[in-house]
Amino acid sequence: MGCSFSGLNALYDAVNGGGDVWINENRFRILRQLGEGGFAYVFLVKEVVTDTSAGGGLAKKVKDTSHLSDDGTYAMKKVLIQNSEQLELVREEIRVSSLFSHPNLLPLLDHAIIAVKGTQEGSGKHEAYLLFPVHLDGTLLDNAQTMKAKKEYFSTSDVLHIFRQLCAGLKHMHSLDPPYAHNDVKPGNVLITHRKGQPPLAILMDFGSARSARRQIRSRSEALQLQEWASEHCSAPIRAPELWDCPSHADIDERTDIWSLGCTLYAIMYGVSPFEYALGESGGSLQLAIVNAQVKWPGGPNPPYPEALHQFVTWMLQPLPAVRPSIDDIIIHVDKLISKFSR
Repeated sequence: MGCSFSGLNALYDAVNGGGDVWINENRFRILRQLGEGGFAYVFLVKEVVTDTSAGGGLAKKVKDTSHLSDDGTYAMKKVLIQNSEQLELVREEIRVSSLFSHPNLLPLLDHAIIAVKGTQEGSGKHEAYLLFPVHLDGTLLDNAQTMKAKKEYFSTSDVLHIFRQLCAGLKHMHSLDPPYAHNDVKPGNVLITHRKGQPPLAILMDFGSARSARRQIRSRSEALQLQEWASEHCSAPIRAPELWDCPSHADIDERTDIWSLGCTLYAIMYGVSPFEYALGESGGSLQLAIVNAQVKWPGGPNPPYPEALHQFVTWMLQPLPAVRPSIDDIIIHVDKLISKFSR
């Protein structure tokens, strides 16, 4: 779980201009950039196997060989770390990622944190390199936006199967001792891989906001601290009401994820979260729409999905966490819907 510190671990200059990067003892060639956000960049890389023995370098290190790429390509996330707080956040993401092992959760294959020279004397900066399997069909957000532009929809069967896979990954996190919450379940954090003759494969990623799910709030200051943390780590359109307006005496648990899961199911169907309409209304308030659970459904005489799916979303979007269903409840219900509506 610890991080490796060595100036030789990665040729950090190469990342900006192509070339090779080392993550510990394994070498990767940068093919192209896949995305960026904040202080992070994601690259498509290909392993350069210098060891002539069977399997190459990474194969010796990865516990589950099913995560190894057939063609040696992977996704590499590079994080520019400016201060000790950011360094601690990356270390925590690495620690938490290593807790999970599930086919619907993106595994961290390898990582390195290196010290780099700052521009000013004495300014200690770091860079982190995190290696993952690559999924080039993009995120659920990418797919939903493309489909929305074409006025296309996932079939009811595909909606349910994508959602069922997310539930399976979350159940793994919620079943740990202590339970962990993802805290940022949203279409942009779900990788989709299209498979011929099968429903798309869905994999939940980005554990930078994941943490132990259960927190006891016993004062106003603790409530405000939680709200401040949530504003930084939980995307606003899918953030549960108790993270917007936390009571001074509350027991927060993994059902914050259930709210986000309901928002994500809506988004799998309609391409947006159920409360984003408030951002476009004059005088509209996203927070008020969420806290009051004011869901708006797309109009039209022929909705593409059965009413049972709308009711399922509404069930998850209970403003009071104490009456919100658990992940086990959700899985029982989605399995019933799959048996009813699948082809």
